[in-house]
Amino acid sequence: MTRARPAAGGGRILGVPPERLGRWLDGVADRHGSFDRVASDADGAVQVTCADTTTVTLRAPFGWQPGPAVLSSFTAAARQSHRAAVLLVRRGRWAVGVFDGADLVVSKVDARQVQGRTAAGGWSQQRFARRRGHQTDAVVTAAADTAARVLLPHIADVVALFTGGDRGLVDDVLADPRLRTLAALRREPPLEVGEPTKVVLLATPEQFRAVRVHIVEPDDRR
Repeated sequence: MTRARPAAGGGRILGVPPERLGRWLDGVADRHGSFDRVASDADGAVQVTCADTTTVTLRAPFGWQPGPAVLSSFTAAARQSHRAAVLLVRRGRWAVGVFDGADLVVSKVDARQVQGRTAAGGWSQQRFARRRGHQTDAVVTAAADTAARVLLPHIADVVALFTGGDRGLVDDVLADPRLRTLAALRREPPLEVGEPTKVVLLATPEQFRAVRVHIVEPDDRR
């Protein structure tokens, strides 16, 4: 389960693994009473109102079609496996991967040196800034090459692209014309990640597969 954080307008937002959603909802019912109202919105969100007026809004990470039993069909849809691509970029390091559900199908993690900041001034500072800029450009080009080589062969089966790291660098990578089809699948919000290592890449399904939950309890309205 992802860390809960305050939501604009009240309540809190968190991510619940699809495999734990049923048990999590049972816990909500135990704490807040029976579900007096369950309905789906036009945008696919499910609104649940509990006996004590607590409201829970559920958003699936991927598209789904409501059935006669809205909550049951939502829970079943959230558990389905989807093929997704991941692109993580920070200065000097990048990682890409394709996942089938939580299982990693293919990946590549790479790095290229980018000099750190310097306290030197004047002409030396300008020369250093140019060198650092060239190195950053090289990272963007190399990351785009990696994404094209590793991700594009799977593009026909990929339904979403999740990104993380330095947003500006990610934008620059996805501006590569070769990645236009991939960029069109990009989803928000960005993943919260540190340095793009293999371990970090392997942990990303915990975020992009999670059901996004907004819960507002009676005390949040006071």
